[in-house]
Amino acid sequence: MKKIVFFALIVLALAGCARKTEESEGLTLKQGVLTVGMEIGYPPMEYFDSDGKTPIGFDVELSKALAGKLGLKFEYVDTAWDGIFAGVDTGKYDCIISSVTYNEERAARYNFTKPYIANAQLLVVRKDARVKPRTLEQVQGLRLTYQAETTSDELATNWIEESGAQVQVFEYDKVMNCFDELTLNRVDVILVDSVVAAEYLSRPNNPFEITAEISNDEVLAVCLKKGNDALTAALDKALDELYADGTLQKISRDVFGTDVVSSVR
Repeated sequence: MKKIVFFALIVLALAGCARKTEESEGLTLKQGVLTVGMEIGYPPMEYFDSDGKTPIGFDVELSKALAGKLGLKFEYVDTAWDGIFAGVDTGKYDCIISSVTYNEERAARYNFTKPYIANAQLLVVRKDARVKPRTLEQVQGLRLTYQAETTSDELATNWIEESGAQVQVFEYDKVMNCFDELTLNRVDVILVDSVVAAEYLSRPNNPFEITAEISNDEVLAVCLKKGNDALTAALDKALDELYADGTLQKISRDVFGTDVVSSVR
């Protein structure tokens, strides 16, 4: 009897896997694979482990979990941020899961899933800084840095153009360069995503502190080619399931030490 029950369980498990595989047929560019565009170099969301080869971080674990829900394998494509949207347009990967902020301008050009995490824009300085701005206006006359082609870039650029503020701007392709420059006192303040600041400020003996929250109404979502409605719907369903079974919350606690996903559900 035990053998019969065990055999039946195996059959049911295999049937479930087969059903997921059938449901995912035709959804992705590669049969049986969810290919994800990422800018590897954005801790704690997506970055390489100490071996320099293995991608880790919130978005990586989320991608693996989403692929699993769809009965697919996960494959990443490391892509520079300034070309990441062109990559999904030209079919280099199925979607982007790389801390993409949802906004109306992007939604007009791309499909987006439901949001999976909340985000904010913060000002970060050194703890020993002579000037600690509490608003964007107080960044006037300082050396400001941010990652190019991001929400931080858009926010800073619009503020400078609209206000006429005199600010020395330093744009970098990688957010890690921004923190390196602040560490070396080559800049005064970083405008950065809260999900990224959390990583740097959680490190032992870090020299940084947050002085202001500039905006707190951002959400991050999976970005897909416009019109890719079938995969968008499948990913939405998978996100719902990952939240319902506690996987999203667990990934959040593992990476951030707290739940930063429930507020967007």
